[in-house]
Amino acid sequence: MNEFLPILMFPVLILFIFAGVQIAFAMLLTAAIFGLIMFGDVTAYQLLTKIEETASNSILAAVPLFIFMGAMLEKSGIAERLFHAIHLWTKRLPGGIGVGTILLGAIFAASSGVVGATEAVIGLLTIPVMLKHQYDKRLLSGVICASGSLGTAIPPSITVIVLGPVAGISVGQLFNGLLIPGLLMAALFIIYVIAIAYFKPNMAPREQDDEVEVSLAERLKVTVTAIIPAAALIFTVLGTILLGLATPTEASACGALGAVILSVCYRSCKLKVLWESMLSTVNITAMILLIVMTGNMFAGIFFATGGMQTVQSLLTGSGFSPTTVLGLILLIAFIAGFLLDMMSVVLIIIPVAIPIVRLLGFDDIWFCVAFLVVLQTSYLTPPLAPSIFYLRAISPPSITLKHMYAGVVPFICIQLVVLFVILAFPETALWLPRILGAKDW
Repeated sequence: MNEFLPILMFPVLILFIFAGVQIAFAMLLTAAIFGLIMFGDVTAYQLLTKIEETASNSILAAVPLFIFMGAMLEKSGIAERLFHAIHLWTKRLPGGIGVGTILLGAIFAASSGVVGATEAVIGLLTIPVMLKHQYDKRLLSGVICASGSLGTAIPPSITVIVLGPVAGISVGQLFNGLLIPGLLMAALFIIYVIAIAYFKPNMAPREQDDEVEVSLAERLKVTVTAIIPAAALIFTVLGTILLGLATPTEASACGALGAVILSVCYRSCKLKVLWESMLSTVNITAMILLIVMTGNMFAGIFFATGGMQTVQSLLTGSGFSPTTVLGLILLIAFIAGFLLDMMSVVLIIIPVAIPIVRLLGFDDIWFCVAFLVVLQTSYLTPPLAPSIFYLRAISPPSITLKHMYAGVVPFICIQLVVLFVILAFPETALWLPRILGAKDW
């Protein structure tokens, strides 16, 4: 058996993708071809066992529940109500609408964890408002793309729910490790928007003084009716996971029920809303779980054919230092993020990378947090940035790709700063998991 044959799985996979084959079917075809070459008819049994493994993974049950929760927040108008409440408090800040957009992104990310859905909701709500107040289209584009990307960096991220079982790491511990870097990133986004609006007010004009001023009593009323219920919902989901009171699956079920209860309280829980939310949940969940299943098939064949041992021997025999090897893995993840969606990158790279990371003596939680930040950065980076494609789909023609490409650059730099902080100061990602000590689920 040629020990280097499994390595060819990756270029074959890329060829299928460039030929227009959808990523899930590209991974399935690649796994089937190389499995048949190596093992013959036994390959069918190997692939079928991966279907059972995926279907029986209880952690993945959280995926449709979190998606349903986010869909209910969107379809029932709760997200719009929340943005209005946040806007009342941020409108007088320099770049107040941009600040409110990032806060909405952080809250929505902490509620649903679905990156594409988060960006779409934020964009539909805030693009008309920012255009009305003559925001620079570059800043507008960067703010919306960056806000949507927080769905990866702030738990409960769907990507983390998939990554945890693949890496053999507690999802709760990963959520703990990701929280501080995610909040740091959101805070730096806000500081940048305020600074650029302060020093270049033409990029983010303040709202006119002749607009209707809302009294403090009214703002407090809106806060009580909009922000506090959303905060309670976030604690029900995120707080219980971080404190080790509930598994991600249990917390997601509570969050889904909480979103329905909120929509009932706001009198927006109609049959149409429920139907559209369920339809959206089924579509997105089917896509994600199909990718997860075929990714497991791809990884299973790669491991069975000795691909892992070949990669390890190549890296260990290269003479590179452990830090250089780690940098190469993160660089490969960054490049893969251009070509593939986040789930696919996780399922292709993590099974190969985690054993190497452990062999080199690095902490696997710390590595996974850095890996997720790298993925989020590639999500924003032109020319193949998925975030820009999402924005292109919901934005008016007046906002061009040139605006979008220029707008995301400062936010990419901020993400690289956060990545440097994580790599230089591992406690950024390790302090909270050690303090809270989430249960091993």
